[in-house]
Amino acid sequence: MIPPAASRPFLHSLGWGNADILPLAGDASFRRYFRVVDGARRAVLMDAPPPHEDPRPFLGVAEHLSAQGFAAPAIYGADLEQGLVLLEDFGDARVRDHLDEHPADEEAIYARAVRLLADLHRAAPVDAPPYDREVYQREAGLLTEWYCPAAGLDVDAAGYAAAWDGVLPLVERDDAPKVTVLRDYHAENIMLIDGRPQSHDLGLLDFQDALVGHPAYDLVSLLQDARRDVAPDLERRMLALYKEAAQPGAGFDAAYAVLGAQRNAKIIGIFTRLCKRDGKSRYLSYLPRMWGLLERDLAHPALAPVARWFDANIPPAIRARPLEGQEAA
Repeated sequence: MIPPAASRPFLHSLGWGNADILPLAGDASFRRYFRVVDGARRAVLMDAPPPHEDPRPFLGVAEHLSAQGFAAPAIYGADLEQGLVLLEDFGDARVRDHLDEHPADEEAIYARAVRLLADLHRAAPVDAPPYDREVYQREAGLLTEWYCPAAGLDVDAAGYAAAWDGVLPLVERDDAPKVTVLRDYHAENIMLIDGRPQSHDLGLLDFQDALVGHPAYDLVSLLQDARRDVAPDLERRMLALYKEAAQPGAGFDAAYAVLGAQRNAKIIGIFTRLCKRDGKSRYLSYLPRMWGLLERDLAHPALAPVARWFDANIPPAIRARPLEGQEAA
């Protein structure tokens, strides 16, 4: 977590030349974050190094969200050639960390996050590509591309894609709303911040991959969290709260199950890739949770074709089998 060489002249150009640059966080991508401290002033420096990262989508989505009244970080400056962005600092009160210390606040905070989604889904969608069949299939295919070889499984990849083709029409209905999908809306990417209208006092992070798609996806991301246990009873109450607030229409429960299964299969593949390709074995510790969530989704009747594929190719008895490196994660 050494700041890039270009960070000092970049900060100087924005009037932060004397600030301290402190490590803040990395994530599952090539992006890194640093806290910039200049007396009482605070900001966050995003390092999104090209060619691996491009900060322009983040800037565009942040502008859209702010214009709609949502709490995306203000942008103080950007150097696209160097991949550097100076952002508003939302502080340290991540929802995940707050709930670890204050579990009694869980219901109220999740209700706020669900109502924010309902408001977001009533707003005009961002100018972004569609979350379409090609993207869904590519993401779901990360499981057969990465997890199955790592687990030593020879599976029917063509049958896997065909099974998804059998259920994805449930999220492609013409009467389904087309909304901004942030794609990583969960407790580690939502901040508790002060000084905002009560309905939008949650800070949003990590939305650079936003697409336009089905409203169930971000709800799944929040309520079937890869990194934090959300009790099934709380998930059911929050799903009911969303449906009361947003009135999403017929077929929403089936779409929620399909997108839950698709997202959880994708994440199993991504976390395996992070271990095998990038040496980040800690992500394997999340796989038992991901398999549990995926199995809950597969139990929905709408997922029958995909459930049959899993039973034939990755039966329940071997889903919990640790991958190499998982024991030490």
